[in-house]
Parts: sequence; structure tokens; C-alpha cells
Amino acid sequence: MTSLPRYLLLSLLLNSILLINYTVKCADEEQNLLNQINNYRASLNLTALKENDNAKCLADGMADNFKDQPCTNTTGANTVPGTESQFSDYPGILTKCHLNVTTTRDGVILPACVPSLVPSLVLTNFTESQYASNLNDTKFAGVGIGSKNDWIVVVLTRDTPEGSYVNADNSSPNFALKLGPPYHALFLCVAFLMLM
Repeated sequence: MTSLPRYLLLSLLLNSILLINYTVKCADEEQNLLNQINNYRASLNLTALKENDNAKCLADGMADNFKDQPCTNTTGANTVPGTESQFSDYPGILTKCHLNVTTTRDGVILPACVPSLVPSLVLTNFTESQYASNLNDTKFAGVGIGSKNDWIVVVLTRDTPEGSYVNADNSSPNFALKLGPPYHALFLCVAFLMLM
């Protein structure tokens, strides 16, 4: 009977390590794109975009929504941005991210599909398409980036009440512990060890 708890602990620990590795890979792709976009903006003498956690939540949700859709309207490996289907679960994603339409009205969602998310092609999809006019726009101040499979989504925010992406529920304290999915299993493992 004592081997069952150890087996569960080992499987939870292995699961958390695999999820952390996947999360780090996605985060690297997203951080790389953010750095490239800010370098692009710097070349145009524009201010760097600041990371916005709520816009990232929305971008993650949108990328997850697109993940099973094939890349369409392609020219070579590049998707023609802006020609993807409408956002099917936008209200649900807003709810999950504790956002509402009044604080996201002036933001922009820019999805792109690039097989294997090749960094140079991903950047090209944003800087050499109709998306470039948004990236060149001084009214945008913040950004959230999410990716899943071949999809990457950039959400641009503004410093206005209608584009700030502030939470709909401002009653929660800013210091609340927020653990992402890869850390849930790790937290459970530590709690389980403490009980043994």
C-alpha cells in the first residue's frame, strides 16, 4: 500500500516537469517575438511595448482556440494575417481572463499561423503584412503574446479605459497567489510529501 502513494508522487512530479518544459518552450517563442517586435518598433523610434498579463491571458486563450485549425490562405509558409475565421469563443475567453468588452474595445487581436513557428517567418507575418500598421501605431502601449501548436497571437493594448485590459473584477487583491497549470502538480506533490 505504501508503494501507491510513492507511485502517485512520482507520476505527479514527472507530469509537472514535462509541463514546465512545454511552458518554457512556449514562453521562449513568445519572449523572442516580443523582443523582435520591440526591436522593430525601436527601429521606427517608437516606444517599446510593455507586457500586459491580462492581454497575455487573452492571447493564450485565442491561441488555444485556434490550435486545431489548419493554416489556411497561405503563400509559401506564411499565412495571410487577418483572413482567419472569426473568434468563436471570444466571450468565454474574456470571462476566463476576468475581462469584459468595455476594457478591451480599443485593443487589437492579431493571430498568425506559421508551421513550426519559425521565428523569422513569425516576425514577417507581423511586420510585413497589414498587421504592421498596428505595430507602427504609437497609440498601442502594451502587449500580450500566446502560442499553441502553429498559432501565435499578439494582443495590443492601449493606455485608455477602453483598451487597458484591466480585470473586470477589481476586488481581488493584487498579491493573490496565482499558480499556472504546470505548477499545480508540483504544488500537489509538495503538499503530499508534507503529509507523509
